[in-house]
Amino acid sequence: MMAMPVAAQNFPNKPVRWIVPFAPGGNYDVTSRIVGEVMARRLGQTVLVDNRPGAGGVVGLEAAVAAPADGYTVVMGSFSVMGIAPYMAGKPSMVPLFAPISLLTTVPTLVVTRADSRFADIKSALAEAGAKPGTVSIGHPGNGTINHVGILRLQANEDVKFNVIPCKGSGPGLADLLAGQIDLYTDQLTTSLPHIRAGKLRPLLILGPDRISQLPDAPSLKDIGSKPFDAGTTAGVLARAETPAAALDVLNAAVVVALKEEEVARKLVDLGAEVRPTSRVDFAAHLKDMGAVVAELVKSGLLKPE
Repeated sequence: MMAMPVAAQNFPNKPVRWIVPFAPGGNYDVTSRIVGEVMARRLGQTVLVDNRPGAGGVVGLEAAVAAPADGYTVVMGSFSVMGIAPYMAGKPSMVPLFAPISLLTTVPTLVVTRADSRFADIKSALAEAGAKPGTVSIGHPGNGTINHVGILRLQANEDVKFNVIPCKGSGPGLADLLAGQIDLYTDQLTTSLPHIRAGKLRPLLILGPDRISQLPDAPSLKDIGSKPFDAGTTAGVLARAETPAAALDVLNAAVVVALKEEEVARKLVDLGAEVRPTSRVDFAAHLKDMGAVVAELVKSGLLKPE
């Protein structure tokens, strides 16, 4: 095991709480437990996963902000949770309240439909949404999610209009799709992939510029001639902004080492994720870039508070 920085030799000397702002069983939860288990070995302390779901992730973020800024509480988050969800609720961005530690994963977002859907491909769905505005229903996990933003951008780029339906999370949304209550659904690969492999769902479009290895036959935005953007879900781990830099460095090193372990990477790739270990500086740059994207969506009128 590599030596810790001198200023942080006593950190951590007790368990670290890892807040997940969503319910157990989802992508955030599973990823946190996989990474946290290996982090614990590196840190020499238990990493305790604490699920705090509610308000699109805001409840968990507020719990992290309420904890002492000593490095013993971290939270898994993304720009959509910290920046978009509060904006949709008419609240200020929570991004400035946190110090980035490291990115963890990027998970592709895709448009899926039932195996028996009338839509053979995404082109036929877009054609109907253009010819008969509002007749093709498409769901997403909740207002302000990256999935929701992806639908708004696709509509604008293709000059079509879907009947956009917010669902109460990924699980309920997939259930609505499978039950025939909606035509299409935007989902993360991690939760759709098992249904695709089981033959219950078909992928129609990757909401990103390129195809993905797990579904090589599914077209990307480039493939259908649409203006490319990336609606993938990129998540990372953060702590309160006032946390000492020495503690943040220790946590970053532990996360990066965990993500580079072959077994951890294999488990995350099997879930449909791309592993993204980064420096604190690179994670901060990612958040800044995402802020610029959202600001442009707000300026254009595509993204509005509820």
